[in-house]
Amino acid sequence: MLNIKLFKKFFVLIGFFASSISWAGSYEDFFKALRFDDVKTVQALLQRGFDPNTVNPQGVAGLMLAVREPSLKVAELLAGWPKVKTEIRNDKDESVLMLAALKGYLPLVKKLVEHDADVNKTGWTPLHYAASGGHVAVIEFLLESSAYIDAESPNGTTPLMMAAMYGSPEAVKVLIQAGADLTVKNQMGLSALDFAVRGQRQNAKELIETGLQRQAARTAKPETAAPLAPQGQPVPGTPVAVPLPAAPLAAVPLPSAPTTAPAPAAAASTPDAKPANKPLKTGW
Repeated sequence: MLNIKLFKKFFVLIGFFASSISWAGSYEDFFKALRFDDVKTVQALLQRGFDPNTVNPQGVAGLMLAVREPSLKVAELLAGWPKVKTEIRNDKDESVLMLAALKGYLPLVKKLVEHDADVNKTGWTPLHYAASGGHVAVIEFLLESSAYIDAESPNGTTPLMMAAMYGSPEAVKVLIQAGADLTVKNQMGLSALDFAVRGQRQNAKELIETGLQRQAARTAKPETAAPLAPQGQPVPGTPVAVPLPAAPLAAVPLPSAPTTAPAPAAAASTPDAKPANKPLKTGW
């Protein structure tokens, strides 16, 4: 009887060590495949039951590593895999969605949002990061996904401010068109216009100035309309024009014909070279 019990324990131990060795091999295969964007190997491991939320020895999850590499095929696979945790952060409180937005990976951004990645996390947001990278398509998608356009970072900086200093004129224009606040200031007292000036972004500066001018024009009070008088009656206080008697036709002098043709205007000289910093069209 004792021998049978020992025999059973022996086989249990063999199974335990075999599974441990198998798991160790899968662990190494997973992170190796991730590094080389080997989506087939990663998919095969996941189908055999490998945990998609497994972290490396430094405690970084595979999805975060895939975005950092970048290994976009593996990242998209992991982002859509059942039970994967899309809302994970690194030691700087950056989410996977923020890193994908910063690099302009629109398909991955969409996949993450579809699987519950937080569009409006507190502090720095994915929209801040998309604006910093100047990625218009990502900005538009995040706004369509209810991203708060005037989200404030820990020091009160908005996505428009980041776009004005670090992004692109196109990103600035999209945010202004979507209704970003042009007048708000961060905790250092800087507005989006100040960010554009400090970043020496002339196009962004002109776009923001145009937006401010249009905003001021919309909020300006309309002029008071003149009072209306009954039909056929003059408006009180308005001078009445008195018609002058018509002069005899013969008394009206005819204009004399010019004795010489007017000299043609001098042609303006235009340089062949285009200006180095051609301003972006600000009309919208």
